[in-house]
Amino acid sequence: MVKWSEPAKADLRNIHDYIARDSRYYARKVIDEIIEKSSRLEDFPYSGR
Repeated sequence: MVKWSEPAKADLRNIHDYIARDSRYYARKVIDEIIEKSSRLEDFPYSGR
């Protein structure tokens, strides 16, 4: 399980709020994609940078 730190959660909220100024739909979509991609780390912890 990927554990999100409080600063990371705050960053996600800030990203969402920034994008939501233009589109709540795309704000949710971006956050969902970030969370989905981070969950891959459970199976592939050495993927990415």
